[in-house]
Amino acid sequence: MAVQRTFSIIKPDATKRNLTGAINAKIEASGLRIAAQKRLRLTEEQAGIFYEVHKGRPFYEELCAFMASGPIVAQVLEGENAIAKYREVMGATDPADAEEGTIRAEFAQSKGENSVHGSDAPETAEAEIAYFFSGLELVG
Repeated sequence: MAVQRTFSIIKPDATKRNLTGAINAKIEASGLRIAAQKRLRLTEEQAGIFYEVHKGRPFYEELCAFMASGPIVAQVLEGENAIAKYREVMGATDPADAEEGTIRAEFAQSKGENSVHGSDAPETAEAEIAYFFSGLELVG
């Protein structure tokens, strides 16, 4: 299979606890490569645009407020079958259901504060990467 790109966010609950390095170590140990990375702080409006697919769901407002509550680390990851590989490394959304050794099993505080986000499909990855990174920033 060809090299694929996916998108990752290290969320405010994880950056607040200085877990960026530990999370990136797990990502890199899985064979994925960090092709682009930046630390930034979203406004609630920017988070709302990013998570627009969830608009109308009961958790949408809380999610947007949470994502604007502190710095995030946006990343582009590369590797063989990167989308599926990163979703495996992240673990289940609810840390109680996440397999041992995954990012969420080790670092997530709750289903809502689950430390990381990852794209779920090639089309999603493409759109999410484009939201945060220009072509000039993808130095891979």
